[in-house]
Amino acid sequence: MLHHEYTTKEVFRNNFFKDWRKEMTLEERLLITHLDKCDFTEIHRYFVDKAAARKALPKEEKQKLKEEAAKLQQEFGYCILDGHREKIGNFKMEPPGLFCGRGEHPKMGMVKRRVLSEDVVINCSRDAVPGPPVGHQWREVCSDTTVTWLAAWTENIQNRTKYIALNPSSKLKGEKDRQKYEVARRLGGLVDEIRAQYQAAWEAPEVKTRQRAVALYFIDKLALRAGHEKEDKTADTVGCCSLRVEHVRLHARAAGRQHVVELDFLGKDSVRYHQLVSVEEPVFRNLQLFMKNKKPRDSLFDRLTTSSLNKHLQHLMHGLTAKVFRTYNASVTLQEQLQVLTRATDSQADKVLAYSRANRAVAILCNHQRATPRSFETSMQALRRKIEAKEAQVAEAQEELQRAMASPRTGGDSKSRRLLQQRQQRLQRLSGQLARARAQATAKDENKQVALGTSKLNYLDPRISIAWCRRFGVPVEKVYSRAQRERFAWALQEGDEHFQF
Repeated sequence: MLHHEYTTKEVFRNNFFKDWRKEMTLEERLLITHLDKCDFTEIHRYFVDKAAARKALPKEEKQKLKEEAAKLQQEFGYCILDGHREKIGNFKMEPPGLFCGRGEHPKMGMVKRRVLSEDVVINCSRDAVPGPPVGHQWREVCSDTTVTWLAAWTENIQNRTKYIALNPSSKLKGEKDRQKYEVARRLGGLVDEIRAQYQAAWEAPEVKTRQRAVALYFIDKLALRAGHEKEDKTADTVGCCSLRVEHVRLHARAAGRQHVVELDFLGKDSVRYHQLVSVEEPVFRNLQLFMKNKKPRDSLFDRLTTSSLNKHLQHLMHGLTAKVFRTYNASVTLQEQLQVLTRATDSQADKVLAYSRANRAVAILCNHQRATPRSFETSMQALRRKIEAKEAQVAEAQEELQRAMASPRTGGDSKSRRLLQQRQQRLQRLSGQLARARAQATAKDENKQVALGTSKLNYLDPRISIAWCRRFGVPVEKVYSRAQRERFAWALQEGDEHFQF
């Protein structure tokens, strides 16, 4: 942590020092008064050396540690649910540390306390209560069959409840995942009617109704989250309902388009949302009305609350939320992009690249960003070297094949024919490897600031991807990792090549 960019931020340093001083003795507080004068080099070196020593352990010692970890997994990493042994997702408690948050979080640097048994609520059968560590006791033991968490506690930074829950590959989690996507598919049967309703409401006599209609348009078209009321000392993140006038700029014409709305705000996890979008003329006029005579810090949708919007969504369709809209539009976008980008005649590498680009379109829609990884340039250089080496091998293989074809003995004896076949196969194999390396480099560069995993795991019906794989002969392993295949086992059973979202 010592050399992380967070430690250069004033908010991080001030919060850390303030929390650290709370843990000091009176004598230490009198002695340690300025963080700038503290030298953590020795502590840092100790942990770096410890990590290096662990890395340098002989193979036998590493295997022993691996076996001990597996033993812990077997003992604590499973539970019995309805008579079936199910894997637990996060059976290890979070260690104490420093809170980072995302973006410019006002609480970054605060000290995360160690969680003790006395903080934890256990949820299990009454005849199967696990014993707490020696000398400790659980805060509470309950048997609530209406929830899926196994243990819960309240973390001290944001006062949020955290949970130990089942692994995503568990049957119960799979059923909940499937239900989520079925609700989104149900929206598909009503979405045209809902869109017609909110478009008609743009001309409603009541400003409140117009605001709700424009907000719903944003949620549908731009995949915005609904947003909610914020407490003090939390990051200034907003959603659709909590947009302020300062987050919106209107351009009669921009980038060759008419009625352009520029949105610029911090969304979930303090990730910046900045887009210029062309909207329908009634939406543009309504936004002008909503912003008239308001100050920058005033609410854009001042007649609308998240709760009233959610009630309206429930009235439109049982179970409908802003997240259902995001899930529906994300899945539809993936399916449409895969149809546009994939050709049956493409190589497997090009098909995988097409999938990556379709996934990227969804991530951009949902504003799933990430910082460029620190190892990006190093890994790209390694890929470029690999491509150059493969290009040289392909050129050499082409020359060898041409020489073999030009040989007067070609087509004569069986040995010459076999040699020619070997040269052709080698060129084909190397050309395939070169194509895969180039596709990998392209995907890596295009996605360096896009987080593909969030949408893939949470917003995209896996049956779309599995159906695409089976339709175009792409191994599912090229799209989903082993853990993801376990998570989506239900979809692997259902997602035949004819599935349509």
